Amino acid sequence: MAQLTEQTPTELNIPSLDTELSTQSPQKILERALSLYDNIAISFSGAEDVVLIDMAYRIKKDIKVFSLDTGRLHSETYQFIDRVRKHYGITIDIMYPDAAQVEALVREKGLFSFYEDGHKECCDIRKVEPLARALAGKRAWITGQRREQAANRSQLGEQEFDAVHGVEKFNPLADWTEDAVWEYIHAQQVPYNRLYDQGYRSIGCAPCTRPVNPGEDVRAGRWWWETAETKECGLHVAPDGRLVRAKEPA
Repeated sequence: MAQLTEQTPTELNIPSLDTELSTQSPQKILERALSLYDNIAISFSGAEDVVLIDMAYRIKKDIKVFSLDTGRLHSETYQFIDRVRKHYGITIDIMYPDAAQVEALVREKGLFSFYEDGHKECCDIRKVEPLARALAGKRAWITGQRREQAANRSQLGEQEFDAVHGVEKFNPLADWTEDAVWEYIHAQQVPYNRLYDQGYRSIGCAPCTRPVNPGEDVRAGRWWWETAETKECGLHVAPDGRLVRAKEPA
């Protein structure tokens, strides 16, 4: 694949690039993203992300992948991460939360404070800060976000500028349905988290994730004790840096 010179966010016409990519397949979007940037990484945690790893690996073997280990994941998720690493023979950079911050939170509020005063403080320590370190020095990142996942993602673009981290962000599966994700997984025999076989449809930390009941939204099992408007952990924000809530336009 021909390698283009990396461009800075100011050199790219972001709206026109998003318009161009919105008509392309996920594979073409990945090919374009990987050609634009050498220092680009895939964020890996769920079913959508491993689909992207599979697609990207067919384009470029030495893809960069990172995953956030909050310290509260299911054992099945840790097994899943290791299966993916072995299946593709890739390095997965595991990002951990700052131990001192975790210790201070647990000392002050215990292990389950999020049930009482919301998940934001815990997610900031276990997810948001490690993500900032994962993206430090990167020019772009790739996520498995889809518009169908939640109302607050309905305006998601295939490409947008992540103002919080100062990097480009690509969402190649933005237009895909959940069924399309699983059709690809089964057709290509892609590894997946066995929790999906137990009724889970969106998987986060063990204390904050439950299986989804019939008829419920795909993310209903995440922070189920909170309102829909607060169901974001802070990893994904609007292009202008705002945390997108369910009733806000992106």
